[in-house]
Amino acid sequence: MKRLLVAFFIVFGALEPVLAASPRDVKAFDQIIAEMPDASSPIKRFQTWFESAEKPGTIVIRASERRLYLILGDNSAMKYGIGVAREGFEWSGEYRVSMKRQWPDWTPPDEMLKRQPDLPKHMDGGPDNPLGARALYLGDTLYRIHGSNEPETIGQAVSSGCIRMANEDVIDLYSRVHVGTKVIIEP
Repeated sequence: MKRLLVAFFIVFGALEPVLAASPRDVKAFDQIIAEMPDASSPIKRFQTWFESAEKPGTIVIRASERRLYLILGDNSAMKYGIGVAREGFEWSGEYRVSMKRQWPDWTPPDEMLKRQPDLPKHMDGGPDNPLGARALYLGDTLYRIHGSNEPETIGQAVSSGCIRMANEDVIDLYSRVHVGTKVIIEP
């Protein structure tokens, strides 16, 4: 028997229940995020000029700018604000999206648990999960481009290596890319 998750959100000043058939009811969770006034990125995404020889669909991350570019072609890209690795956790290289997940579970790696022993050993996907609404896994690394339940960290260097995006932005990016997408991470 499926458990029901009842989440409430405000629509036009009235409370209305949203019933989810399981903790991973993507539509219900997405609607909860869409209705949260403080869940937006402090850095708005937009289409911009971006000169590149890369094929459309390629993701270019410029950690020093704290921006992610999705190449659209004709010297344009969708530009997103991101949160990047804090000092000592920076990395760069070329990878491929190896997996995509909606409302992913989170199991912190052993290294992170040693640094932060108060972290949970596992969290099911959902609005309170630090990986947020979507995750794009990068090759066989521990790193991901993922959503965040802390949109105020977008534009900062605070992560243990992952690329953070506001949930609304990672949902948009997730819909535009596929497994196998090339990802270039520049310092």
